[in-house]
Amino acid sequence: MKTFQLSGNLVDIFQQEIYPATIYVENGYIRNIERNNNSYSQYLLPGFTDAHVHIESSMLIPSEFARMAVVHGTIATVSDPHEIANVMGVKGVEYMLENGRQVPFRFNFGAPSCVPATIFETAGATVDVADIEALLQREDIRYLTEMMNFPGVLHKDPEVLAKIAAAQKAGKPVDGHAPGLRGEAAREYIEAGISTDHECFTIEEAKDKLQYGMHILIREGSAAKNFEALYPLLYDHAASIMFCSDDKHPDSLEEGHINLLVKRALAYGVPLFNVLCAACINPVLHYKLDNGLLRVNDPADFIVINDLQNFDILATYIAGEKVAENGHTLIASTPSVPVNNFTADKINPDNLRIPAPDSNAGTITVKAIEALDGQLITNAITTALPVANGLIQNSTEKDILKLVVVNRYRKAPPALAFIHGFGLQQGAIASSVAHDSHNIIAVGTSDESLVAAINAVIAEQGGISVANENNVYTLPLPVAGLMSNLDGYTIATQYSTLDKAAKKLGSPLAAPFMTLSFMALLVIPHLKLSDLGLFDGDKFEFTAGC
Repeated sequence: MKTFQLSGNLVDIFQQEIYPATIYVENGYIRNIERNNNSYSQYLLPGFTDAHVHIESSMLIPSEFARMAVVHGTIATVSDPHEIANVMGVKGVEYMLENGRQVPFRFNFGAPSCVPATIFETAGATVDVADIEALLQREDIRYLTEMMNFPGVLHKDPEVLAKIAAAQKAGKPVDGHAPGLRGEAAREYIEAGISTDHECFTIEEAKDKLQYGMHILIREGSAAKNFEALYPLLYDHAASIMFCSDDKHPDSLEEGHINLLVKRALAYGVPLFNVLCAACINPVLHYKLDNGLLRVNDPADFIVINDLQNFDILATYIAGEKVAENGHTLIASTPSVPVNNFTADKINPDNLRIPAPDSNAGTITVKAIEALDGQLITNAITTALPVANGLIQNSTEKDILKLVVVNRYRKAPPALAFIHGFGLQQGAIASSVAHDSHNIIAVGTSDESLVAAINAVIAEQGGISVANENNVYTLPLPVAGLMSNLDGYTIATQYSTLDKAAKKLGSPLAAPFMTLSFMALLVIPHLKLSDLGLFDGDKFEFTAGC
């Protein structure tokens, strides 16, 4: 039986009190807490929980994600496995559960509610009502994941309502996803049983949803960054706020996690206990998690920090086991055999030509996607492009580039459109991480560079790539075309190399690959591209590009 004791200034979030104490740990649980009058230079408090994250977006399998996250004081995640589910169905969810069990970390996976996300794209699998009902009966499935089909909720789609009912019958919460939904529509969505939303990008929208009883997650990921807009909610709505990353690339995870949001909120003057409620307590209470919260008879899950200003993580404990210390993970890598669903054939430049309706025209007006740095929403714009030899040309001068989505599950013509905001002056980038169906998506300045980047991804059966005038660089993602099974720190370094290579092509975006991955996410307005065509997210229908 493993026993030890540890002393420090104990941060009691429930009582909003800080006092010197010694905690006694026995067999993974806190068996006693003794106050004393000693002076300590370190503080003890509950570990952090990421209240909504797609582990797959880190490009790491769960066991490797855990190795990196614990260094930053994260002990748990509320994890939506719908990325791998869109590729492999329930088999993919089972892979995540099994791999997550290999390490001391509290993964809390949900039953993916929207697989496929829409009928306007090709996914690799379907998770139907029967699958949802079966998953929700499992103790290791904690909730119904984000209900992205908010039109289905509002229009009372029978399958959507059946999935929500299955969660309610199982006594498990339902996560939401309703960007921009306000007023009466928001109230109806929430009253249908939806309990959270991580998609608010203005404080007015968040307050609108809070008044109807919804919990708001403040998201700060690699692409979508809403902290600056939403952190004032922590002053008056601390009991209803949580922190999340949603999607976080490996280089960002190496830099920090929920701890960074804690530091920023404190630096802005938000009261300590308000911040810690969001970071430590609220996810546990809302999702009924097993995390220890630094109370007698709780699991011994806690962190040790240097002080309440810098918040440097000195050590992380999960179930009484020290899993990180002074910036180093103590969790060993676990071998994992890749699983996948990838059958795409290589393409050629002829597949990417876009004929002009009038081959004699000198220019043509096209509808284009405008990508926005730090946001998942896009704008729909129109612009004039040159026509040469009967084909519509892109324009690096106007930053209007060609966007391509290639079906990875069956042979089909690529879907083509134009996009503004990537800023490439040469070359192309491509990825098999393309929310939510994870077909291959690419943006580039020429058909030849697009072909090189796309075919590099196909050759690896999934990955990300950068093609410049002379070379092609690839990071293979053999697990479902979404994740590597190698050491997380190695992947963080490799990803950083490709990120820098993409930016050398001219992209001003903070995270070009993460932004690219969302250009096929149809459930986020306003204009996106699926493997089946250009999609109007406001009208929820396909639209012509020219």
